[in-house]
Amino acid sequence: MARHIVARTTEIPPGGNKVVAVAGRDIVVFHVNGEFFALLNRCPHEGAPLEKAACVARLTSPEPGVYQRSRVGEMLRCPWHGWEFDIRNGQSWFDPNRVRIRSYPVAVERGEELQKGPYVAETFPVHVEDSYVIVEV
Repeated sequence: MARHIVARTTEIPPGGNKVVAVAGRDIVVFHVNGEFFALLNRCPHEGAPLEKAACVARLTSPEPGVYQRSRVGEMLRCPWHGWEFDIRNGQSWFDPNRVRIRSYPVAVERGEELQKGPYVAETFPVHVEDSYVIVEV
């Protein structure tokens, strides 16, 4: 799997997202509760852009009239027809065995870690101030 640097962590504000083109695919990277998640930017139902989706909480009801919220911001609601998906893995909430959004591994690494590699070249002192979001495709 190839790794692609797609954004600085500061480019995606908490609760926000950013669409990036990686290997010919539009991938949307979400920043939710201090974590980053990457999904194909297309709902499997009718292709709605998930960058426009709402990040909502999971709602459960132990009895009529009583509602409990959990996993705030971790459920993705399609903007066109309201289908819901788990932002962590793309699994649908309504049909988890058959429907899902393609998800991609995400890592956040410091800039100084990215400069390391198997290559030998003349080097110069570098100061890195930001962290970057990396998507594996």
